Amino acid sequence: MEIVIANTTHLKYAEIICETIKESAKVRGTGIAERTPEYISKKITYGDAIIAVQSNEFAGFCYIEIWDNKEFVVNSGLIVHPNFRNQGLARKIKEKILEHSKNKYPEAKIFGITTGLAVMKINYELGYQPVTFSELTSDEAFWNGCKTCKNYDVLIRTDKKMCLCTGMLYDPKHEKNIKQHGYNLKVLSRLKKIKQSLFLKKNNNE
Repeated sequence: MEIVIANTTHLKYAEIICETIKESAKVRGTGIAERTPEYISKKITYGDAIIAVQSNEFAGFCYIEIWDNKEFVVNSGLIVHPNFRNQGLARKIKEKILEHSKNKYPEAKIFGITTGLAVMKINYELGYQPVTFSELTSDEAFWNGCKTCKNYDVLIRTDKKMCLCTGMLYDPKHEKNIKQHGYNLKVLSRLKKIKQSLFLKKNNNE
C-alpha cells in the first residue's frame, strides 16, 4: 500500500474519488460535501492531497483547503474505498495529511468538521481539540462548500454557529495533550447525540 502526496500521475483517479465520496454519503446518511473531478484534479496537481493506492487500485484520499490567507488549513474529503475499509487506512491517511499540512503550511491552524465518530476518534488521538465554529474560519467560501450537504439547512438556521458536524482544531503553536483536558470519545459521542436530538426535535415541531 502506497500512501503518498498526490501528484499528476494520480489524476486518473479523480472520477472514482468523487464517486466514492458520493456513495459514502448515501450509505452513511450523513453530510458529506460533494466535489467535482475538476476540483479534485486541482488539489492533486497542486500537491494539496494525500492518496492511497495499492497495485494501481484506488484505496483512499484526503485533500487540503487553505483559508484566510493561510491562517487556516482544512483536511477535507477523507474517504476510503469500500474494498479497503476496516484496515486502519483512514488513520494512516489522516496522519499523513496532518504531517503534510504542518510541513507545507507551518504557521496555519489545522481543522476539520465531521459527523463521524470514527473520524472524531482519529482526530482526538492526533491532538485535535473540539471547538465551536466561531474558532474556525469565517470565510464564506468555506461554508458555501457545505451547500451540497443534506444538513445545510441546520447550519443556516443556527447562523453558522453549529450543526450536526463537530469542529476539531489542531494548533501547532499550542499543542496540547488532549487527555489532560478531559475529552474522550464518550464525550464526543454524547455531544453528537445531543445535537441530533436537538435538531430532530426541532424538525418534528416545525
